[in-house]
Amino acid sequence: MVPVSPRPVFQCLCLTALLASAAPAFAAQVVDVQVRGLDPVMTENVKRSLSLVDSIGRDVSGRRMAYLVREAEAQTREALEPFGYYSPTITVDRTRVPDAPVTVTITVALGDPVRVRNFDVGIDGEGASDRYLKEEIVAFKPTQGEVFDHAIYEASKARVTRRLAERGYFDADFSTRKVEVTRADRAADVSLRWDSGIRYDMGTITFVQAPRRIVRDALLGKLVYWNEGEYYHQGRLDRLRKSLTALDYFSRIDIEPQPEKAVDGQVPVVVTLTPAKRDVYTAGVSYGTDSGAGVRFGLERRYVNDRGHKALAQLDYAQRKKTATLQYRVPAFLWLDGWYTGSLQLADEQSEFADTRRLELVGSRSGEINRFLTATVSLHALRERWRFPSDNPLDPEVPYQYASLLYPALTAEYVDADDRLYPRRAIAGAATIRGGIEGVGSDATFLQLHTSARWIRGLGPDNRLLLRGEYGHTFTDELFQIPLSLRYFAGGDRSVRGYGWREIGPRNGDYAEGAKNVVTGSVEFERYFTRDYGGAVFVDFGDAYDGSTPNLHYGVGVGARWRSPVGPVRIDVARGLTGDEAGWTVSLNIGADL
Repeated sequence: MVPVSPRPVFQCLCLTALLASAAPAFAAQVVDVQVRGLDPVMTENVKRSLSLVDSIGRDVSGRRMAYLVREAEAQTREALEPFGYYSPTITVDRTRVPDAPVTVTITVALGDPVRVRNFDVGIDGEGASDRYLKEEIVAFKPTQGEVFDHAIYEASKARVTRRLAERGYFDADFSTRKVEVTRADRAADVSLRWDSGIRYDMGTITFVQAPRRIVRDALLGKLVYWNEGEYYHQGRLDRLRKSLTALDYFSRIDIEPQPEKAVDGQVPVVVTLTPAKRDVYTAGVSYGTDSGAGVRFGLERRYVNDRGHKALAQLDYAQRKKTATLQYRVPAFLWLDGWYTGSLQLADEQSEFADTRRLELVGSRSGEINRFLTATVSLHALRERWRFPSDNPLDPEVPYQYASLLYPALTAEYVDADDRLYPRRAIAGAATIRGGIEGVGSDATFLQLHTSARWIRGLGPDNRLLLRGEYGHTFTDELFQIPLSLRYFAGGDRSVRGYGWREIGPRNGDYAEGAKNVVTGSVEFERYFTRDYGGAVFVDFGDAYDGSTPNLHYGVGVGARWRSPVGPVRIDVARGLTGDEAGWTVSLNIGADL
């Protein structure tokens, strides 16, 4: 036998190992992870928890792939626990075609959820007798017998904690905070209690206007409707913030309660106010089918003096319509926060519709009754002249008619909306009543009522239904002594589309005279195809009339919608369906729905 040296054998083994280590490892690519048996919310939570999902589209070694598949079951189980499912049956499958992309399918049978067995949730201390805190405890979810959903539990816990702070229990803290889950019994025992401590009271309110004082602190103090030493509630500070915002004096408002500086249980509050720019200049261009091309210039002084008075001057100058307005406002705090306003307006219109000139002086008091309702009471002194162009070439000059009216008015406006600019849930309405008596500053006796309403609802994430209605009635036997600005008209892009502006109603030749009554309505459906762009279809109807029964005119159309940064933009193409005035109209509107 010939002896064999061990050295060549050792070299061969090393070479084989080196070649094996240099060979490419098996790799696969995950192209899809499917989760079955769960609702969309649970599915999303599971996918966010899976390492497999993070590997989609990447080349993964065989060893790494096996690890990810094994971990998928544990990660899915953990992702379902917040929903109260601690013992689901989970199956993880993967495709096994050589050199082919891998699809992983996770199938879940939830089984029975964990339910609350023992439930001890409450507040001890002074807050135990607080009626509003009791309501929060009664509303706490999940309660005994319900599925122990972690998200619902945490939201309820946060709501109680927040309400304690809102109602002035600044020392509140947990005395017990424990949840024990027994998987075998599918049961959760909840023990959660707060020690409220004392309830603090409202302390001194300090206003700091920086870098300079623009209005008297005594003026701002009138917005504080509570007395020092009364119970603390965050809602009081929220109302103060809203009132300060409505004044429009400040660009920034910081309200800071300081419970750490409380003395004898009274919390001082520091209100830091940054002045807004004093003067606001406006300029722009405009175009209207009734007024033609025009320009607008305005100047508003947010605070004229340290008593908080405001002033406004504005000029609208268009081809066929000119308006100049002066306004002066004084803050009002008696009964309701609001304004005393005096305004003077001169308007001149010489169009195909009519030749009118109007001078109106108005004094008003406005106020906010609650967060939905505002009201304005006003006194109007109106002098107006008007005439209709003559169709007779032999009589081109028709004499002017004149009217002088002195009358009071009351207007109420109600708005309840989730978003003033683009609401998906809103109901709004307005009502005005006004009237004058012949011989008491007026040339005619009349009583007028005008109401309008809007209703908006979202239908799914991309659709909206919009309903609009209007009704007005004038009690008078002297309609032709009432100026055109107080008569009712119908037709136009904010009335009945498919008809020109003021085209519907009693006529003097080719010209609308205005009527005693008006009724209009609209049904509109919007659908957005992207976040910002959509379309609409609509049906409008209405009439301006003198008798007891309207002759309704109908218009239908389609439109384009754009949620622009400055508010909704609406372009509508409409066709009138009733009467000789019916035709095609195209309109453009920019502004909020309400």
